[in-house]
Amino acid sequence: MNIPKGEVNFKDYERRIRDTCFLLGRKMMSSQLEDWDTELMESRDKIRYRHRGKDKNTIKTAIGEVEYYRVRYDIIDNGIKTGSVYLLDEAIGITGSGKFSELMSELIVTACCEGSYRDAAREVREMTGQTISQMSAWNVVQAVGKQINRQELHSARLAAKGKGIGMLEVPVLHEEQDGIWLKLQGKDRKRHGISKEMKLAIAYDGAKQTGKDRYELTNKTACAGFESIEKFFKRKEGMIAATYNVDEIEMRLLGGDGAKWIRRSEIDETVHYQLDTYHRNRAIMQYVSDVDARKNITKILYSKDIDFLLTVIQAYADSTMDEIEKNNYQQLHTYFTSNKDGLVPIHRRGLNIPEAPKGKVYRRLGAMESNVFTIIGNRMKGRRACWSIKGGNNLARLLCLKHTNRLSGFMAHLSRCVIPEQYSEEISVKASATEFLKDVGKGYNGFKQTLIPSNQKWFKGIAVIKPIYS
Repeated sequence: MNIPKGEVNFKDYERRIRDTCFLLGRKMMSSQLEDWDTELMESRDKIRYRHRGKDKNTIKTAIGEVEYYRVRYDIIDNGIKTGSVYLLDEAIGITGSGKFSELMSELIVTACCEGSYRDAAREVREMTGQTISQMSAWNVVQAVGKQINRQELHSARLAAKGKGIGMLEVPVLHEEQDGIWLKLQGKDRKRHGISKEMKLAIAYDGAKQTGKDRYELTNKTACAGFESIEKFFKRKEGMIAATYNVDEIEMRLLGGDGAKWIRRSEIDETVHYQLDTYHRNRAIMQYVSDVDARKNITKILYSKDIDFLLTVIQAYADSTMDEIEKNNYQQLHTYFTSNKDGLVPIHRRGLNIPEAPKGKVYRRLGAMESNVFTIIGNRMKGRRACWSIKGGNNLARLLCLKHTNRLSGFMAHLSRCVIPEQYSEEISVKASATEFLKDVGKGYNGFKQTLIPSNQKWFKGIAVIKPIYS
């Protein structure tokens, strides 16, 4: 590429360099796919697969739209045509036309987790040069979300049978759960009302110190959704059993705001429930306006004499003539009575809690409020956002994977693309200077050899590029 004399707009120059590299990459990919298609054609079962000519296909990738031609075959069974197939498309996991590659899908999904579908589409367009609409971004999120749902339901069925595949063995598992109300749209708003609670659960085995007074939850997993109590409980147990060996868990520490769907997780005596301290203290502030009464209630609460605490709250209710104040005391009494066994923090109950694994510590429960905002609230609440039940569920599943550092691994798991080993050795791309001039505006007196770094598995090992032109 020629650098113009005088003042240089580095942004334009950088974009032209990028476009040139992208063009080279697209030609490499197209050539490689067509070579592989030829090999599949020659090695196929010629009786079962009858050659019917070539058709063009397009894959939307992170370096642009890659066009290639592949052979279409009639499938013959006992002399009768039963269908058609593209062997190459099946081999790389691409079906139909205009499909997204794994890397492109991951870019779109990640962008959608950070901002609106419109912003995600614009960001991907600027990054890759692709023409991506917000509806295309939405479609990718729905497709991936459905795949996550299938996996979570499968894990839930295994967990229900006691056949979870989790391998992590920990003595203590921390669980925290809460809900967040999100606005609905369309038919779901008519059916369920203006808003509906999305349930969120996290589980982790401890925390590690990452700085002064800073800790990070370890081996955190999460799940979320607009579901009934029973369905969400099964999903949550499946999520845990997919990561942890539940048979080795000696104790579960459960935190929540007292909602009935959270108490559903108290499955046996190994589960110890604690009312979230934020909600507990907020209830005192909300329902007790008298400063002296508030201090007295808090003092008795910390003495761990819960029966006496409930008696005192009832006495306050009976001694006031103000109906609003009386009602507030009664509501506090009811709230504390229904969560009586969870008012004393777990760390003050004298329980024989197993020691934390080496390099980890057991922090006090109370990470849920932060996680509700980080995982769900920051992306899905506010900004006039409204959701359908299915659309909200699909995005929430992506957000749970993203904020537990599992999204990239799941996207890789979805890909069925396997490229023959010989295609990772050397790639020869035939392209004239005229072609480059036509596509990017300037020829470039290129290089003889270079290394091409890439995130795509099948590019690993590529070390040599033959001269593009002399």
